[in-house]
Amino acid sequence: MTSSTDLARGVITLLVSRGVTEIVVAPGSRNAPLAFAAYDAARAGVVRLHTRIDERAAGFLALGLTKVGRRAAVVCTSGTAVANLHPAALEAWHSGLPVFFVTADRPLRLRGTSASQTTDQVGILANLDFVDVADLDALTMVGRQGPWHLNIQLDDPLVPEGRWDVPEITIDDRPRVRHDEVEIPAGPRTVVVAGDEAGPSARVLAQRGQWPLFAEPTSGSRTGTHALRTYRLLLDGDLGARIERVVVAGHPTLSRPIGRLLAREDVEVWDVEGQGLWRQRPFGVDHAVARATTTESSDTEWFDAWAAADRSVGRELDALLRAEADLTPHEVAGAVSRAVPDGGLLFVGASSPIRDLDLMVARYDVGGRRKVIANRGLAGIDGTVSTAIGAALGRPRSTRALALMGDVTFLHDATGLVLGPAEARPDLTIVVVNDDGGSIFSMLEQGAPEFADRYDALFGTPHGVDIASLCAATRTPHLRVTSLLELEQALSSPNGGIEVVEVAVRRDNRRDLDARIRALTD
Repeated sequence: MTSSTDLARGVITLLVSRGVTEIVVAPGSRNAPLAFAAYDAARAGVVRLHTRIDERAAGFLALGLTKVGRRAAVVCTSGTAVANLHPAALEAWHSGLPVFFVTADRPLRLRGTSASQTTDQVGILANLDFVDVADLDALTMVGRQGPWHLNIQLDDPLVPEGRWDVPEITIDDRPRVRHDEVEIPAGPRTVVVAGDEAGPSARVLAQRGQWPLFAEPTSGSRTGTHALRTYRLLLDGDLGARIERVVVAGHPTLSRPIGRLLAREDVEVWDVEGQGLWRQRPFGVDHAVARATTTESSDTEWFDAWAAADRSVGRELDALLRAEADLTPHEVAGAVSRAVPDGGLLFVGASSPIRDLDLMVARYDVGGRRKVIANRGLAGIDGTVSTAIGAALGRPRSTRALALMGDVTFLHDATGLVLGPAEARPDLTIVVVNDDGGSIFSMLEQGAPEFADRYDALFGTPHGVDIASLCAATRTPHLRVTSLLELEQALSSPNGGIEVVEVAVRRDNRRDLDARIRALTD
């Protein structure tokens, strides 16, 4: 029978061989053999070790590290600890991120008994590739891609007799399969929709075809000459009605006008298949390809019409926002976007901030290597602070890193700021747009006047939290600003380490403001 120490060391060896360089440990007794082995691997310089007291924060920290190109695993103890990994596991699964979720379990003989912290962990992280590990032979089943759930049965004794002299480990670095490009013929009036993680190829395709590019901020293609700023405002107008063909790449999730476009029966849809495990689109697809190209075109009439309309509506939008008496969340998003330098990182929270950014993102040049990312696999607010910290830790220390999120999102993952004194801390400016509640619902059906008497209780959820005091509790530097000038000054002079810039905005006028913005194209 394999001892728990040997089994744990075998697991860490496997992880390293699969490219893992970051291990996040949430402390516990049953996972102690794994923690000791991870510590020895970190001491040998094979991995970097992070510790978090909250398993949910630990899972999203590993997710953030993986989103920027690192390879991470998260390790936790048995029982409810495993269930706390589920939000991060779901996001990894729907985003196609190869995170390893390693959970300690009781030995098989204790399953189905009332032993402490014992539950059925088999398949608890639904949909993930799963291996129930009781001996080293089971590890041979674990592939490279993931995400994986490795459930490790560990028996007494749970502590090693000595330190582990980590051997040299061979990395299984298999090249990715590269598919041939399929040429999309010229002809119909075409637009390119680039959702989350579409990549630069969507921009290249749009430029070659002289097609308007509707690129979400986290698409990786919101650069160059063909990306339109106000596309979602223009879609319900005359130009939108003239669209005959759509090429969609990545995972578009931000805009109802895009959803209506893709659902139109008179529009031909080409799907450039992306990452994630549920690849079937929620709309009809006429052609599905792995990679796409098109003949280089010199006919710019179709694109020029969109570009002219985009410039016009963009000017009207800027004028509308400047005329507001108070700082708007859109202006906050614009200021944060402008503060991202070449090579910089911006992590964006779900709900209103990423949609505000979509209208206000600065025009970035091709080759600037800015990375704008978000958790769009399931588009939830879970773990946003922790994911942002993980992403910042995964980038070079010299990289300017910012995060933009709402107050509810920030509070939802407040434990992400709880770091031990020896933990690595990135340089990260977290901008919290605080309107004391959830404003996105005010712009949806739930925010209609007939529901005003119950809106705050059910959807607005004002909380009145003193964010400065919350930050003080974790010794996180905090600054509250109320004007665009104050915000720009704060963003131009980061303190280093993790800091929070709280921006106070109104919520009571959000529905009206959104309606006036949408009316710009009437």
